[in-house]
Amino acid sequence: MNGPGRCPDCAQPVLWTRTQPGATTAGGMQMPVSRLPDPAGNTAVRRDGTTAWISRRVTNAQPLMGYERLHMPHQATCPAARQKQLPLELPAGVARLDERRRNRPRRP
Repeated sequence: MNGPGRCPDCAQPVLWTRTQPGATTAGGMQMPVSRLPDPAGNTAVRRDGTTAWISRRVTNAQPLMGYERLHMPHQATCPAARQKQLPLELPAGVARLDERRRNRPRRP
């Protein structure tokens, strides 16, 4: 699936894109993004020569190009995805490691 569609979890309109290979991904995965451009987004979207929608992460090393538009990944705004997130309070005996990982000294 590539192009306009709907989120299977919340039924909101999305634009299905194919990811480009990058530093952290092999690429080729289907990723829904907001249908309309969003200046707060972090995903560059463009059409390739076959008119397929292609997306990639915008970084300092690879800034937004003039032929690309910024979109928000749908995962960031999907109400169904927010309901699936971890609860604020974890069960007894379970530790949250987020804060420890954030404050850990970096290795050279």
